[in-house]
Amino acid sequence: MIKTRLTEEFGLKFPIFSAPMGPFYTTELTIAVSEAGGLGVVSHATLRGKNSVQDMKEQLFHVIEHTDKPFGVNVRTARIQTDHKIMLRKIAQWTKENPKLREQLIYVLTSAGGPRTASKILKDKAPYIHHFHVAPALWLVDKVVSSGCDGIVATGTEGGGHQSYEGISTLVLVQQVAQKYPDTPLVACGGFATPEGIAAGLAMGADAVAMGTRFIASNQSEFHPNYKALIPPATARDTLLTTGGFGPIRLLKNKYCIEHGEVVSKNDKIAQELAYSMDEYLEDLMHYEIVYTKGDVENGAIPVGQTVGLIDSMMDVDEILTTFTKGAEKILKNLCSNIT
Repeated sequence: MIKTRLTEEFGLKFPIFSAPMGPFYTTELTIAVSEAGGLGVVSHATLRGKNSVQDMKEQLFHVIEHTDKPFGVNVRTARIQTDHKIMLRKIAQWTKENPKLREQLIYVLTSAGGPRTASKILKDKAPYIHHFHVAPALWLVDKVVSSGCDGIVATGTEGGGHQSYEGISTLVLVQQVAQKYPDTPLVACGGFATPEGIAAGLAMGADAVAMGTRFIASNQSEFHPNYKALIPPATARDTLLTTGGFGPIRLLKNKYCIEHGEVVSKNDKIAQELAYSMDEYLEDLMHYEIVYTKGDVENGAIPVGQTVGLIDSMMDVDEILTTFTKGAEKILKNLCSNIT
């Protein structure tokens, strides 16, 4: 058994979280990860034709119907994510009204925007929930800490999905955060998909490691079989940073990714976001939906991390958690045995 501050605080068997992967659903994946002893995280799903707030409520209540284990939820706080303030207030309200939800929903992870407003809302309305925020660079980690968040998710550019313009690797970022904020709980994310990765993240000072792509390629995730099938044969060179809804996004190379265009500058990207009409935003979102719902892996956007080069098969979630943690434990013990 590997014990860390977060396994102890959250009551987990393993120091492994599932990474949120909105706009897709990860509800069943959350149940599987939490049931197996890690921390599953419900994604901020924003598929068209859905009321995102009501949809989130249904997801959270579905989770507590199918597991009695702790879990978390992600809320994106970007400028164009106009539902995030009401989403956070509603999550706080639902936990107050439902004792089971309050007991199990122990973690809110905000991302893709600033942490300050979210921190104020959660500290005021749900101080019993641990609030972490994603940060891709040390100067942004400083903002997370100053805003009063309970912990940090340090995410490097190797990861799949939305990335920052900073281009800082997880290897460097996690060390920076562990050195500067040793007393703040830390989750490492981006580039983890093996027992060796788990061991490395913990050795660098993280209290847990979050994985996205590895869990997509699991038998319990809701992702379309066509999406999943692309991961094992892919190499680490088969992803590309292109323009996304909240900044650069790492996608698997396909027709959509290549034609979508290279990452523009930060200032140009912000101007682009501000100029987006709702119709244009929804049109781009459609390219994500058709992969998830229809399995169109040519015309759709396929978020994955460079860890596709480390994954060669589908696995059950409980196998991922148990074998990865046991493998990491063996590696760390062997390292310690070499110290004289």
